[in-house]
Order: sequence, then C-alpha cells, then structure tokens
Amino acid sequence: MVKTNLEKTISSYIGRLLREHFGRGPGNVLCTVTGPYVVTQFSDFLSPMEQSLMDSDQTVYVEKTRDLMMETLTKEITSFIELNTEGRVAEFYYDWNLTDKTGMMIAILSSDVKEHSLPQINNYKNSDALIQDINQITTDVQKPPEETYSIMQNPRTLLIIRKGIFILLEKELIRLGYHETLRIAKRNLEKRMLFQYKERFEKHLGAELKGIFVDWDFDGDKSCILLHLNPSQKSL
Repeated sequence: MVKTNLEKTISSYIGRLLREHFGRGPGNVLCTVTGPYVVTQFSDFLSPMEQSLMDSDQTVYVEKTRDLMMETLTKEITSFIELNTEGRVAEFYYDWNLTDKTGMMIAILSSDVKEHSLPQINNYKNSDALIQDINQITTDVQKPPEETYSIMQNPRTLLIIRKGIFILLEKELIRLGYHETLRIAKRNLEKRMLFQYKERFEKHLGAELKGIFVDWDFDGDKSCILLHLNPSQKSL
C-alpha cells in the first residue's frame, strides 16, 4: 500500500475505533509512517463524562478508564496495522494529555521486516545536548538509561527511545502485576520532570514544544517519548 494511503487508512480506522468505544472520536487524527515507526497523533479528544470527572478533580479515574479500554483497543489496532503493513508490531505505546485533549499512539514494527529500513538516528542539530538532558531526567527519576537515541520523524515529531531504565523496585512491581499503578505514577512524575526542561528542549530544537507524551514497555524495559513540535517557532 502506498505510504500516503496507508497513513490515511490508519488515521481513519483509529478515529472510528475511538468514536465507537468512547462515544466521541477525536476532532483530528494524523498518522505518519517512517520506517518501522507508525505514529498517530490526535486532538480534541475528551468526552463530556471525562470532562465532568476532571472538573471534579477525578482525573486519575479518567486515566484508569482509558488504560483499561486500551487493553482491548491495542489488540485491535495492532491487528489492523499488521494486516495493512504485512509486518509484525513488536511494540505499542500510547499516552494522553488530558488537559490539552490530545493523545498519541506509536506502533513499532519488528526489525525483520526488510522493507522498513531504520531511519537515521540523532540526525538533527543539538541532538547530543537533548539526549544528555533526557538521560539526566531519567537518572533523577530512576537510573541512567543503558541506551538512548532519537528519530526526527518529521519537523513536528521527535521520537526518543530509552532502553534499560527500570530499577529493581520497578521490576519487582512489574513482576507482581502492578502495571496500571506504575504506569499512572510514572506518567505523572516523568512528564512533570520533562516539562521542567521545556525551555531547554525548545532552545536545543529551535522550535516551540506543543506537547510531551511518554509510555513504557514494561516487559522489554524500554520507553518511548514523543515531543510534539511547532517548527515555525524561531530559535530561542
């Protein structure tokens, strides 16, 4: 399938799926495929019920409900992507910024799919400085990553992959099945730390930082961060 058609097909499917399961779909859905990275971002996605819960300081219930819903949706989305790419989804990440009504999903295809060559990593200005900041944040929260690299998928989307990040306590919580609690705690803590570096990221990238998303592959001891950029912003 031609790339543009593939991106439109995945965008339409995810938008329709979210509408069917949440009662209200996103206002806009955009999918971008680069090598093995299938990245979907969406905006204006928050149901009236969720807004009511957030207005009552019950945001954690919205997070828990969405995470439970994603246990089913992840399987459906993964199957759809595999059917349309003829590849195997090795990793799947998702995250929301509820206050901004935005979200993202990232499917990473397995490396054995020959037609999906890996894009160049860290191939943009000041990538070393940005990776250094990411490693410092990770060290402050848990421990230094064993490996960190980034892919500028397009001028608006920067992916950052970290490997070997969990401390022994986190690994034990994962073994005991506390995935949901750990995800919510890490989501709040790490995003708060990442936003503290917002001005530094903007200076490194010469772009306005519109959103930060992060998720984890607990079994694979990996994490994926997505920085949503506004490339029209001049260097700060």
